[in-house]
Amino acid sequence: MDLGIKGKTALVCGASKGLGKGCAEALAADGVNLVLVARNAEALEKTAEEIRRAHGVNVTAVAADITTPEGRAQALAACPAPDILVTNAGGPPTGDFRDWGREQWIAALDANMLTPIELIKATVDGMISRGFGRIVNITSSAVKAPIDVLGLSNGARSGLTGFVAGIARKTVAHNVTINNLLPGPFDTDRLGATMAGAAKASGKSIDEVKEARRKQNPAQRFGTAAEFGAFCAFMCSAHAGYMTGQNILLDGGAYPGTF
Repeated sequence: MDLGIKGKTALVCGASKGLGKGCAEALAADGVNLVLVARNAEALEKTAEEIRRAHGVNVTAVAADITTPEGRAQALAACPAPDILVTNAGGPPTGDFRDWGREQWIAALDANMLTPIELIKATVDGMISRGFGRIVNITSSAVKAPIDVLGLSNGARSGLTGFVAGIARKTVAHNVTINNLLPGPFDTDRLGATMAGAAKASGKSIDEVKEARRKQNPAQRFGTAAEFGAFCAFMCSAHAGYMTGQNILLDGGAYPGTF
C-alpha cells in the first residue's frame, strides 16, 4: 500500500534504536525524509547512515537530549516544520513508589509528559496551516493496564494521554491527527532493563524472567521493532486522517479487557 506520504518530513525522537528506530525505518521505506534525535551520537549516526543507504531519503541526525529545553531547541532548529512528529523518550526507572521523591517525579513528567506536549505546541500550528499533520506519541501499555513497578511511567504517560484527548478533537478538522501508540512487551533494551529489575527483586535469572514473560503473552513471543514501526507509519499515512485521539495498543493480546 502506498501510504501517500512520500516527500514528507518527519521528526522522530529516540530514534537511534528500538521502537523509535523501527518507526524511522518504516517511514523512510515510504519515502519520508527524516530528522532523527537521540542522545548517543555514535549510535544515532550509525542508524542515520543505515537508513540513507537502504532507502535513499534525506536523513539528518541531531544528537541531543529531547527531554531538555536545549535539546528540543536543537531538534526544532533542524526540523522547524515537520509534517510528521513521533515523540518518544526512554521510560523512567522501575521501583517502589515509596522510594521516589519530587526529583524523580519531575524527571518522569519532563520526559514522558511535558516533552511531548512542548513538541506538539511547537509544531501543531504549522501542520494546521499546511493542512496536513500526523503526531504519534509512543507511550506504554501501562496506560491501559498499570504495572506496579512502573509507577513513574504510569503517572506521567497517563497525564499525556489526558492532554492528547483534550486537543486531538480540535486539530482533526485541519487534517492533523494526534494519537498514542501503546507498546506492550517488545524486544528492546527497555524490556531488558525491566526484566533485570524483576530478576533482582525475585532472585531469578534474567533468562528465567524473560521466558516466563514470553509464555504469559497470548502471542507466545515479544514484538519486534519492525512491526511496531510499520503500524506507526500507517498511523502517519494519508489514509489515517479519520482517526484521532486514540490509544492504540500493540501487546500481542496481553491486555485482557474488552475495552
